[in-house]
Amino acid sequence: MKYIDFHCDTLLKIIDEKGQSLYSNTVASVDFKRLKKAEAMAQFFAIFLIDKDTLEEKFDSDDDYIKKLAKILKDEVAKNNDIISMAYNAEDLIKNYASGKVSAFLTIEDGRSVDGKLEKLDEYYDLGIRLLTLTWNYENCFGYPNSEDLDIMNKGLKPFGKEAVEYMNHIGMIIDVSHLSDGGFYDVAKISKKPFIASHSNSRELSPHPRNLTDDMIKILAQKGGVMGLNFAPQFLNEDISLKDSKVELMVKHLNHIKNVGGEDVLALGSDFDGIGGNLEINSSDKMYLLFDALKKYGWSERLIEKLAYKNAIRVIGDIL
Repeated sequence: MKYIDFHCDTLLKIIDEKGQSLYSNTVASVDFKRLKKAEAMAQFFAIFLIDKDTLEEKFDSDDDYIKKLAKILKDEVAKNNDIISMAYNAEDLIKNYASGKVSAFLTIEDGRSVDGKLEKLDEYYDLGIRLLTLTWNYENCFGYPNSEDLDIMNKGLKPFGKEAVEYMNHIGMIIDVSHLSDGGFYDVAKISKKPFIASHSNSRELSPHPRNLTDDMIKILAQKGGVMGLNFAPQFLNEDISLKDSKVELMVKHLNHIKNVGGEDVLALGSDFDGIGGNLEINSSDKMYLLFDALKKYGWSERLIEKLAYKNAIRVIGDIL
């Protein structure tokens, strides 16, 4: 079953590992070789903004770091162009697949480097960035993060964040609300004229982590034409968020709940590979079939699995990019 995964942190794993590559490696859950074996249609590669102190030990600035990680991905894709190509829109995605190639999309996780300047979004777009996760776990120019502190959780987007949502709609960049505060989510839903996504978030009803979405959010996301990518992290799957086991059975439970609340068009995948730990039943991109096989056993039709795996994602990519 071909699939599209909206989020992995593999670039962060590779950058400090000598002798490892994006084509094939022993330190990460994702590489080009395994993506091809798994019949992946597309992988979204996140440039995760590491903490400032660590970053400044090796890089001149956030932008220096972003450009260097983007270059690593593009260079490795160019070396392996027989099996993978960069993609910047739905047309590229379809063209690459027709040529037997996986598509690689570039994203940024944490908009802190935008620094309140709309022209930075233009620069990142020109660099090839097609998705921006507005916040990570800290306040930035867009707004506030998910939090157990209700005062923070209820805060909405800052004035720049509201302006940036409209601008991202205009230039064609995917707005990602995973990690955003609840107040920020509702502001995005109110302001955005295009669909938006939660690239790697699950159901808060089943797993009460603030990173997950409430049923009300799932319904609104679906009404806006967006999708939410199933996250494989144990703390976003289990009812007890301290547990360390990520099981396919839990994934199926979340997907059934999300489908029942938001409908089948909101379903997507966002593994969070290489950004998560624990005892992962699916710990590599070439084991994605385990989820699809389980869904068949639980009575999911081929048509419904295809919507989860890639069809909903293609629709959203086409609507936004």
